[in-house]
Amino acid sequence: MPLAMNREVFITCAVTGSGSSQDRSPHVPRSPKQIADSAIDAAKAGAAIVHCHVRDPETGKPRRDVHLYREVTERIRAADVDVVLNLTAGMGGDMVFGSPENPLPLNEKSTDMGGASNRVEHVRQCLPEICTLDCGTMNFAEADYVMTNTPGMLRAMGGMMTALGIKPEIEAFDTGHLWFAKQLVEEKVLDADALVQLCMGVPWGAPDDLNTFMAMVNNVPSSWNWSAFSIGRNQMAYAAAAVLAGGNVRVGLEDNLWLDKGVLATNAQLVERAVSIVSNMGARVIGPDEVRKKLNLTKRAPL
Repeated sequence: MPLAMNREVFITCAVTGSGSSQDRSPHVPRSPKQIADSAIDAAKAGAAIVHCHVRDPETGKPRRDVHLYREVTERIRAADVDVVLNLTAGMGGDMVFGSPENPLPLNEKSTDMGGASNRVEHVRQCLPEICTLDCGTMNFAEADYVMTNTPGMLRAMGGMMTALGIKPEIEAFDTGHLWFAKQLVEEKVLDADALVQLCMGVPWGAPDDLNTFMAMVNNVPSSWNWSAFSIGRNQMAYAAAAVLAGGNVRVGLEDNLWLDKGVLATNAQLVERAVSIVSNMGARVIGPDEVRKKLNLTKRAPL
């Protein structure tokens, strides 16, 4: 497929994530106020979309409590800068097995498996414009952890999101996830103008070499909107690669903690660097109002 550079680019900032990064950088936000403040700073730096997880305010460990999401939502909505809100719905699919010789019973302390309604409840109450839908199951980094999203679960969650009028952002960690996402559109579980995030370099999904990246890009239907990112030191290289291949950009502390070698980043600094890259490529960074029109989004107040 010939490259068709995107000339009007939106930037997403993934603010905090659910990984164990909270003790590796003082800039990784933990409390709802810290998460919201960091998201607002990212918006002021040029991010049109902020993608938010929540954490335990004391320990920084990932949580999915509705009251934490509600506080983040209300703080961002009350800010003096506009931004499109994207809440994760990836939590609640964590299956951690026992040892290789004794995989069962599951590790109850680390396993967190919720039903479809439970996993979407914070989305139903907070009504963000976008929420994520991790469109498949995969071995995820740690030895015995499986990110679990069955076809039945994804059909149920995707249907709930669509019925709520919230745009699912399909998170695709490999080509098979795109295959199933297209099936969900064919079944009308998801709307035809789907939105996808290509997630590169996450062990053990799609590696972030360019051949694999273009295989992912070539599997995205032309009527869909898409963004891409890579984790770690290739984050900014993939900002350029995504624009060049016709997509949009995601950066943020969920995926990368560093601005330069030895220099820990803030979310705002990562967004500023991405804005510079996009602008220097001759593209224009678009804002939240243009994104809402482009993606057919509706901004609403929480229930």
